[in-house]
Amino acid sequence: MLSDNPMVSMEHISLSYHSPQGETKAVEDLSFSVKEGEFVSLVGPSGCGKSTLLSLLAGLMKPSQGTLSIHGKVGYMLQRDQLLPWRTIRQNALLGPEVSGKITQQDKDTVDHMLKKYDLWEFRDHYPAELSGGMRQRVALIRTLAIHPAVLLLDEPFSALDYQTRLSVSDDIGRIIRQEKKTALLVTHDISEAISLSDRVIVLSSRPAKVKQIFDICLTVPHHSVILAREAPEFPEYFNRIWKELNQDAQ
Repeated sequence: MLSDNPMVSMEHISLSYHSPQGETKAVEDLSFSVKEGEFVSLVGPSGCGKSTLLSLLAGLMKPSQGTLSIHGKVGYMLQRDQLLPWRTIRQNALLGPEVSGKITQQDKDTVDHMLKKYDLWEFRDHYPAELSGGMRQRVALIRTLAIHPAVLLLDEPFSALDYQTRLSVSDDIGRIIRQEKKTALLVTHDISEAISLSDRVIVLSSRPAKVKQIFDICLTVPHHSVILAREAPEFPEYFNRIWKELNQDAQ
């Protein structure tokens, strides 16, 4: 059951880049919110500013206009796992609390619990090079969850994987995020991925990014399975509607 409390809110956000050549608008008058416990995906044309929105929410950039708010700590998961090759899997998973200042016994217990829960415990003393790409992404997610974020920002975390691995890993990551009851905002180019993972899909326009359309996703599949979602009878209609919305600018 989703809460009505907004965890993420962007109201009339605009962002412009300034250079010797002049001003470039990246985002213009953009507004949306994400409820507590909701999984929302952002899709849009290449270069439209999807990752820029995550940077704004992470506090890495400031908007030129508008207000944004995000309640609680933010966890940011990037395109590549960024695991440190000289650290064991357990040491990598504890990197978040370590960077934050001090590793407590509770941090260690939390990481150990998640490594056991998500089938990585037997690999805790292995090094990243010994794991598959999918397992490495699970470690990266556990590392992100170890700082107890209220909101997860996911910047195309599956894009470096081959298609078969990508399906399996997105299924794993989506399942973990829902089991941990986290609020998530995903940037992706993959329409199928967005539909199969999300409660809502927000379609952005070409640059400067604006909200073109928001789709509430309701699929008749159990447990939000990413793989089974693609077999849902509603799936093709969502895909076609989002595809059409994305390609209107190109016509």
